[in-house]
Amino acid sequence: MKFKTSMLDYCKLVLTKISFSKTLFQKEYKKSLKFLSKDEVREFKQWVRMTFQHTV
Repeated sequence: MKFKTSMLDYCKLVLTKISFSKTLFQKEYKKSLKFLSKDEVREFKQWVRMTFQHTV
């Protein structure tokens, strides 16, 4: 069975997988902001702060 992944979940997954590279992380972070709705951006930014507070 396949599950549909939301764009928000996809963006979180991408950042989690590329968090080893600060440059790549910043690039993908900015790109993610373009694809998300305003509400999703708010949630996404909060998630990034909580998840990567040691790196951001």
